[in-house]
Amino acid sequence: MENEKQITKKLQKAVAQAIQQFQMIVEGDKIMVCLSGGKDSYTMLEMLLYFQKVAPISFEIIAVNLDQKQPGFPEEVLPNYLSNLEINYKIIEKNTYKVVMDKTPEGKTTCSLCSRLRRGTLYEAAKDLGCNKIALGHHKNDILETFFLNFFFSGKLETMPPKFKNDAGDLIVLRPLAFCNESDIELFSTYKNFPIIPCNLCGSQENLQRKKVKEMIADWETEFPNRNAIMMNALQNVFPSHLLDHNLYDFKNLESKVPEEAIQN
Repeated sequence: MENEKQITKKLQKAVAQAIQQFQMIVEGDKIMVCLSGGKDSYTMLEMLLYFQKVAPISFEIIAVNLDQKQPGFPEEVLPNYLSNLEINYKIIEKNTYKVVMDKTPEGKTTCSLCSRLRRGTLYEAAKDLGCNKIALGHHKNDILETFFLNFFFSGKLETMPPKFKNDAGDLIVLRPLAFCNESDIELFSTYKNFPIIPCNLCGSQENLQRKKVKEMIADWETEFPNRNAIMMNALQNVFPSHLLDHNLYDFKNLESKVPEEAIQN
């Protein structure tokens, strides 16, 4: 098992690669770092605070948590943690829990609606706070799992990009942990002893499709080491002409000319 220093350096290297490759941060950025109270968002905040100190550019960070009014949510945990870090933060209170529970049919998972409501609220908060970018804590495993979920169950080639512009075009969304392994994040979180807040809204629900995909990817990685890295490379190495999407490649007007000697004969 890697020690704390080794795992920290490993994560810093992966985050640096994502920041550089996708040009995530530039001079003068004000980034809203979204904290859920889970291992991923705590790790993301730690990484961005590190790069804020060592980067040759100046950018602002404000940590934001959305208190969705879930029963039993420990409201004091994140304010205490963030106050001890002595960084700028804001807790947003919005009862999306009631909306999700009222709108979700019995037996259905709440994740999809919860995610949409949370994302919309955070986008509005970013604009109110004067932020031009939002950072989310999705990692490499999330990106790969989402790709295969869309591939197998939604019939599309799509995943979570490390950087994209929202539909309104006024915010850039970043995923600085895009090249980080979930297992490394888990180990880092254990070393740091983050005050993890479980999600009572959806934590007890079982997303069977995602569970199966996660198991499939884990089995592949065990049988064929480094498979995850190869798949991530594949997502960055796309040949539209060798797929079947007419919107990406002009198959209709793709014709070859008959050689002149064939015409003469």
